[in-house]
Amino acid sequence: MSLVDLIAQADERGLAASGLACLDRCVPLLGGDDEVLRPLWSSLADGGADGDAWGERLAKARAELDSADPSAAPGPAPGSGPGAETETGTETEAETEASVSDEDRAAALARRMLATAPDDPCASALRAWADACSAAALQIHRLLDVAADGPLVAAELRRQVAVLELLAGRGAGGLRPALEVSTEGRRVLRAVVSRRARGRS
Repeated sequence: MSLVDLIAQADERGLAASGLACLDRCVPLLGGDDEVLRPLWSSLADGGADGDAWGERLAKARAELDSADPSAAPGPAPGSGPGAETETGTETEAETEASVSDEDRAAALARRMLATAPDDPCASALRAWADACSAAALQIHRLLDVAADGPLVAAELRRQVAVLELLAGRGAGGLRPALEVSTEGRRVLRAVVSRRARGRS
């Protein structure tokens, strides 16, 4: 079954685990401890994506990772709003964009995954979040891969499918092996981030 189909058919626990696993693998980009999201995994084991427990533990994770404000919105598009941008302003924005590294773009995607996690989880909110996290995690690995759609991206895709299949096939019993899959991916990404950092120094 395809990744899209697995997300479409997943229950609330599966959707929450899918999104959480994507975020968990990208924690190295946020400078977080490997265990920072463990309480959220525990809430899924205790009773699924329960609103109170999930919301409280999500707020704590956000505080620990100093997540960016999810309400922050990009500025108006060039040429829109009262007074179109001048050519000089456009050039300045282009220079700023060019100075942003792939690591910065990847970290911004990871922060957005955490910032947009639903505080009060329901099936529709979790499905939208899981879908967005899936796309963001694949883009993160694409940005950090040595080649577009290279080994990092392929491995991330396999892990996303594996997590959803585990939850679909085993229910709550699939959480532990799903966490193990996520932990393996996080170690890989942490090594990639460290290697790229050494290359820049």
